[in-house]
Amino acid sequence: MKNSTTIPLIPLPTSLGDVDAPPSGARFKRRFHVMAKPTGSACNLDCTYCFYLHKEQLLEQRRGDFMSDATLETFIRQYIEAQDGEQIVFSWQGGEPTLMGLEFFHKVVRLQEKYGSARQRIENNLQTNGIALNDEWCGFLKQHNFLVGLSIDGPRELHDTYRLTRSGRPTFDKVMRALDCIHRHGVSFNALTVVNRVNARRPVDVYRFLTREVGATYVQFNPCVEARTFKQVAPQFWDEDAIPIVGTDRARPGSADSVVTDWSVDPDDWGYFLSRTFDEWYREDLSRVLVNLFETAVAQTMGLPSQLCITAPFCGKGLAMEHDGRVYSCDHYVYPEYELSDIFTHPLHQMAFSERQQAFGFGKRDTLPQYCRQCPNLNLCWGECPKNRLVRTPDGEPGLNYLCPGIRQFHAHAGPRLRQIANSLQSG
Repeated sequence: MKNSTTIPLIPLPTSLGDVDAPPSGARFKRRFHVMAKPTGSACNLDCTYCFYLHKEQLLEQRRGDFMSDATLETFIRQYIEAQDGEQIVFSWQGGEPTLMGLEFFHKVVRLQEKYGSARQRIENNLQTNGIALNDEWCGFLKQHNFLVGLSIDGPRELHDTYRLTRSGRPTFDKVMRALDCIHRHGVSFNALTVVNRVNARRPVDVYRFLTREVGATYVQFNPCVEARTFKQVAPQFWDEDAIPIVGTDRARPGSADSVVTDWSVDPDDWGYFLSRTFDEWYREDLSRVLVNLFETAVAQTMGLPSQLCITAPFCGKGLAMEHDGRVYSCDHYVYPEYELSDIFTHPLHQMAFSERQQAFGFGKRDTLPQYCRQCPNLNLCWGECPKNRLVRTPDGEPGLNYLCPGIRQFHAHAGPRLRQIANSLQSG
């Protein structure tokens, strides 16, 4: 399962303003991020919870039709030219991007050198299941300072619950061999864990495995939430009459008519998972291990901008590009309804700052139900990711996040310590 949480942290200004390059000293500069998918949905695994494999049918992708040299060069040139900041981050995801082979990434580096300038710092990150990584791959990744996001869901029995090969075989040993190679070559890496219906019930085991055995000092926890109709129906195009009230059986996994898939994390389990891992992190690893959701919670408690798109008031600055150059509003919105255009018809910066994409980004805040607007945690949550707004509020208003009970549980539990950490940082 791929997701957007490894993207660079790009705050969205209150006014998106100039699409053309701003004058020197302008208050806002053009900054956005594109998650590139050079293999499309193609992958060498068949993870039960993957939200991307079905794009092959949905987008009518031809198997093995990967990103062409012309698309790659056009993308790299446009992406570099469109950015005004000193840091430019390329994110390579999928599917499984290593299926492109190493030569493709040698081309990436050469093209970045061709179109980059001395004032720019170009960085790359690669989200991978790790299956293809070997000494040659890791040598390249180390040499060119790629940051690797390694997907791993916990100890063997938890990881192998959903992360399987195409033939239904477990993958834990293959991932651990990749991890050994990463460590031998000194490749920088993050651990990305999809918190699902099973591993959510063993939070401490998962956290200790990632930080003690895997050796991760940066951990991303991504909740698995997929509408039961996700293969056919785009977010916000759901049947409104079928949206359940929060807290009911249909608003959690397991029931025959649940609004989510059976492997989606239960909202209460999500709160339990975050609370228990937060306690372990606070007690054992504060300032040593970075956890994406805890780091941004501290920053936001201090009154700073969110470090993640999901907890920011706005979104829309993280686009997704398919192997053929078609661009979509977000990685979780790769559906025909959210296609913006393609890089051969419109340059990236025009799509990123188009009125349509602005409306998409501001809609995150503007469509919040009253239940959220009155919540004491509003400035720490902002309704989380819109693609998870699958349920109704207790009084029946649509647009509430499926994870809301768990998010409230976490902030009620962690709030005092978050404020303690924030006060310590602000006074120290």
